[in-house]
Amino acid sequence: MTKLLEKAFAEASKLPVEDQGRFARLMLSELESEAKWTELFAKSGDLLDRMGEEALAEHKAGLTKPLDETLDVKDK
Repeated sequence: MTKLLEKAFAEASKLPVEDQGRFARLMLSELESEAKWTELFAKSGDLLDRMGEEALAEHKAGLTKPLDETLDVKDK
């Protein structure tokens, strides 16, 4: 375990029991979310590559516009 993680847990251990539970749930939720994103990105590599190639081809063919031209933004 890293020193920073040890410090975080040491500080969390000083919290009231209810807050420790919230902290633990938050950390577990973040770890679960990170694992899901890692899995999704690993599975979608080929799709992301194809989408990137399509976007570049559209740009080279002159089929795209700069983002600021596509937004309906009014000055305040």
